[in-house]
Amino acid sequence: MPRRQQATARQRRLGAELRKLREVAGIKGREAAALLGTDSAQVSQIEAGLAGVSEARLRRIAAHYNCTDQQLVDALAAMAGERTPGWWEGYRGLLPTSFLDLSELEHHADYRWDVDFLHVPGLLQTEDIARALFSSRVPELPEADLELRVQHRMQRRAILTKEQPTRYEALVHEAALRMMVSSRAAARNQLARLLEFSEASHVTVRVIPFEREHFVDVGAAMVYAGGAVPKLDTVVRDGPHGTVFVDSEAQLSVFRTHFRRVKAMSCDPAPSRDLIHKLSKEL
Repeated sequence: MPRRQQATARQRRLGAELRKLREVAGIKGREAAALLGTDSAQVSQIEAGLAGVSEARLRRIAAHYNCTDQQLVDALAAMAGERTPGWWEGYRGLLPTSFLDLSELEHHADYRWDVDFLHVPGLLQTEDIARALFSSRVPELPEADLELRVQHRMQRRAILTKEQPTRYEALVHEAALRMMVSSRAAARNQLARLLEFSEASHVTVRVIPFEREHFVDVGAAMVYAGGAVPKLDTVVRDGPHGTVFVDSEAQLSVFRTHFRRVKAMSCDPAPSRDLIHKLSKEL
């Protein structure tokens, strides 16, 4: 397969998982190349996500590496077989690569968790709220770039509205629901949108109320995308220097624990809807 100019996050993840399998097997890159009848450069390109690999060849690689985790092999083979560009590719060159990588990640996720304390999660935002948040960026975005980001965020909601929607759970602090990032009317519409989505069988919205005592997990804001197998889960975190994709098993375990702790501090879905209703009436 021809060498790619740039690998997506998912392509890099596939290559990284193959590298992990090779390293666990104690096989050097040149030894892997000999087993596959190729050269070390090709193995390096596959492991960097810069060269594709067929499903059949991936299974041969896994067999050479003595991988007995058949579910993982099947999941990696499915990743290797993906050839159709996603809708997000229409934004390549127009938006930061991290936007596209997030779209790709959540499109393929088996389930999705969001934890947010200051803003309503992006998948549940209205256009007005998304526009207000993007407008706060420093330096300011040109109008065309601003609208592209809003459009992209709205298009990402497809995972919740498609024929077989992604299972989704959002843990949102009451502070995020009270934050007036735009007008009072926009805030009312945002709460109405939350209520609308919370009625869907595949969506769960839980609110952490101000009254909760001993709540200290405000540093656990994250996007958690569940893979076909737990080893392929990914956490996405926004920081001052950009977006970070986390996939080490040790760190994933930490974030799963964070999610369970925050969830334990949140209200069940029905009381959460009642609180959202109450806040809406106060506006």
